[in-house]
Amino acid sequence: MASSLTLDAAHAKLNSNEPGSGQGEPGARPGELASVDDRWVRRVGIPSFGLLIPRVTPLLDGVGPGQLAYWLGTLWFLGLAAAIWHGNRWLLFEQRRHYGWFNHPLRKLSMLLAAIVLYTTPITVVALLAWYGWSNAAADWEAIRTVALINVICVVFVTHAYETVFLIKEREGDLLRVARLDRARAEAELSGFLAQVDPHFLFNSLNTLGHLIETDARRAVTFNQGLAGIYRYLLRQRGRSLVPLDEELRFARAYLELMQIRYGEALRCELPAGGPALARLPPTALQLLIENAIKHNEVGAGSPLEIVVGFDELAGEPSMLVSNRRRTRRSIRESAGTGLRNLDERSKLAVGRGIQVEQRDDEFRVRVPLMIPAHEGAL
Repeated sequence: MASSLTLDAAHAKLNSNEPGSGQGEPGARPGELASVDDRWVRRVGIPSFGLLIPRVTPLLDGVGPGQLAYWLGTLWFLGLAAAIWHGNRWLLFEQRRHYGWFNHPLRKLSMLLAAIVLYTTPITVVALLAWYGWSNAAADWEAIRTVALINVICVVFVTHAYETVFLIKEREGDLLRVARLDRARAEAELSGFLAQVDPHFLFNSLNTLGHLIETDARRAVTFNQGLAGIYRYLLRQRGRSLVPLDEELRFARAYLELMQIRYGEALRCELPAGGPALARLPPTALQLLIENAIKHNEVGAGSPLEIVVGFDELAGEPSMLVSNRRRTRRSIRESAGTGLRNLDERSKLAVGRGIQVEQRDDEFRVRVPLMIPAHEGAL
């Protein structure tokens, strides 16, 4: 059920975030037709065909540039080229609305060829006969057949070029949609993991508050006020996959103040004053690791539980390192099981690398990868 909801959320995000693209944008939604801006092609192609074909065929034989018929004929054949180009272009676009290469390849191919031949040939013959009639010349049927054949071949070539560009555009659109869907799915999964943080933190905080209410009402009031401030921070992190390191350190200090209310000197945690400039990490990552150490270790018996926070690099990747001495003599409190696993998934989605957990006989260490701009260099 959770996977289904996440996928549905990804599809919803994809549909809501995608700009309303008209035909021709690579990000067009499925079912929309891709298109291309072919204005420059028409501006070059139509005059080229209109000027070249009558000059490589005997259509203007016997007529020179010094005669009016030469220039009228040139305009006539330019108009014919424009009519052939735009007519076949319209037929091509209309067929694309009904037939696809993958759904009906043979039908599409036969319809394309039929449309080209049945449109290009008649309009060419009629235009040439009109030209011969206007110029008071006998119709040269050999020239008419030659020009009609050349026009059909040229239209087939241009149509093939159009279809190739369309297929490339559609391929780009498919790749872009897949990328957007992957991103939306990742964001939806990340939102799901973040949604688990608040109930998890609230569950443990209420346990602590309940304990304080029974033992020390004044400290319970202070704890409650601090808890309200922490929740304000959590609410501000909604929708954020990464937060600045200095913000996370301030949040961890506020959380430790609450823990000190309950545990006093039995808990010690060394937090650095700062860290790598511009470093970012998943929100509540540091607080979760401190909470995890408190939850799974003995606090209050003998020497204090010590938690150390620092920074290092592993294989050139900057990270935050949280470690504590293992003191697991007491029974482990019941856990919802969303702590380290949740943080690992959030880190993979937001930073691209998961956390690393090291367990030794007397020490427990967790590395959280940091996102730092490349120009910042090493730690």
